[in-house]
Amino acid sequence: MRHAHTVEQVRAAEAELMAKLPEGTLMQRAATGLAVAIGNFLGRVYGARVVLLVGSGDNGGDALYAGEKLARRGALVIAVLLSDKVHAKGLQALRLAGGRVGAVEEIAKADVVVDGVVGIGGRPGLKPEALTAVRLAEKHRVPVVAVDVPSGVGVDTGEVPERDGAAAGFVQADLTVTFGTHKICHFVDPAASACGPVHLIDIGLDLPAPAAEAMQASDVRALYPVPRGESDKYSRGVLGLMAGSKQYPGAAVIATSGALAGPLGMLRYVGPDAVAEAVRAAHPEIVAGEGRVQAWAIGSGLGEELDVAKVRELLDSEEPVVLDADGLKALDDSGDHTNVLITPHAGELARLLDVDRAEVEAARLKHARAAAERYDVTVLLKGSTTVVVAPDGRTRVNTNATPWLATAGSGDVLAGLCGALLASGLDPFDAGSVGAYLHAAAAQLASEAGPITATSIARALPVATGQILN
Repeated sequence: MRHAHTVEQVRAAEAELMAKLPEGTLMQRAATGLAVAIGNFLGRVYGARVVLLVGSGDNGGDALYAGEKLARRGALVIAVLLSDKVHAKGLQALRLAGGRVGAVEEIAKADVVVDGVVGIGGRPGLKPEALTAVRLAEKHRVPVVAVDVPSGVGVDTGEVPERDGAAAGFVQADLTVTFGTHKICHFVDPAASACGPVHLIDIGLDLPAPAAEAMQASDVRALYPVPRGESDKYSRGVLGLMAGSKQYPGAAVIATSGALAGPLGMLRYVGPDAVAEAVRAAHPEIVAGEGRVQAWAIGSGLGEELDVAKVRELLDSEEPVVLDADGLKALDDSGDHTNVLITPHAGELARLLDVDRAEVEAARLKHARAAAERYDVTVLLKGSTTVVVAPDGRTRVNTNATPWLATAGSGDVLAGLCGALLASGLDPFDAGSVGAYLHAAAAQLASEAGPITATSIARALPVATGQILN
C-alpha cells in the first residue's frame, strides 16, 4: 500500500525528527535524494544546464542544496530567486560550489528547471513572477522537476487553480521528487496529473495512519476472495443482478460479464424476460429469477424501468448493495446505508449533491467525502483517478487506470465486478478498492492491442486477476 499524509501530519513528523537530529540534517537528506533524482532524470550531470526556481521556504532550500551537489559534479547551475528571503545558507553553498544567481531568461537555454517555488505549505496558485518563469519553461519546452509537490497545487485536496490569470496557475511537472511520504495531491486528480511520475525519497519520518492510500498488486492479492478446497458455489457467493431494460438490454449482459469475471459462485439475474433471455444467451450459466443472494448489484441500464420502491427496499435489507447508474436515483439520505457501495461518475455525483459537474471534477476528493457523509455510503467516484471513500472517512485512490477505460459500458463491468466481490465476502470499502484496481488492470491488459470496449475489459479480467494472484 502506498500512503499519503496531510501537510499537518508531515509537519508534525518533521518537527519531531528535527528535534533529534543536528540542524540541517533533514534538508541535506532531501537535497541529496533530489540531486540524485535530477541526475537520473537528465541521464547526465556534467555539463548540464540546471535552472533553479527558488522561493522563500524550505522547498527553495532543498533546491539550492541540490543545486550545490549538482554543481560540484560539473553541472552549470543558475538560481532564479523569486523572493528576497531565500535560504541564505543554501544560496551560499551553491555559490561556493560554482553556481550563480541569474535572470529568468536563463530558463530558455536550460536542460531542466527545478521547481522550488513553494512546497507543501503553499496555497494554490502562483504569484505573477513565479507564473512568468513557469510559462517561460513551458514556452521553451524545458522539462520541470518539482520539489516535493508542483508549486501551486492544492496539496491536501488534489485541486488546482485556473491556468489563466495574473495570480493563478500551477506547475506542470515532468517529475516530482517528494520526501518522507506521498501527499494527497500525488494521488488525486486533477493535481496528480500535474505531478508526472512521483519519486519518493525516504528521509526517516515516523508517520501516523495515512489520510489516503493507493493499493498495489500485493494488497489486492491479500484481499481477493480465493476459493478453498471445501468451497461450493453458494459459499463462494451468490449475486443478485438487477440491471438492463428493454431500452438498454446490453447493460445487463455487460454487467453480468463483469460479475462472472469475479470470484462469484453463482449469479441470479432479476429483470424483464426478454433481457433475461439476452443475458442467458451470452452467459448460459446464470440463473434467471429471484432467490437467496449474498449481495446485489443494481442500476446499470435500468432506464425508465427503475422501480424506486423495490430498490429502496433492497437498500434497507441486510444484503450489501452496489448501486450504479440509474439505480442512484433511488438513493436517499435517510436510514443506515453503510453496507451500500455507490459507483457514480462525476455527473451522477453532481446530481446527488446538487452541484455542477465541473465542481465535482475540480474537487473530486472533497465531493466524494461529502457524498459518503451525507448518504452514509461508500462512494466509488469513477474517473482518471478513482476515489473510494468510506462513511467513516477512510480513503483510497486507484492510480493505475488508463484513458482507454473511458468507453461505453465500462462502468457496467465495474459494477458487476464489485457486486461479485461483495457477494464473496468483502465489505464495500474493500470491494470498491479491489474492484477499481482489477478493472483498471484489465483495461491496461486489453489496451495493449489497441482501443478497447467494455466487453474486451470483461474478457481480460480473469487473465489480469490471475496475473495479480499468481
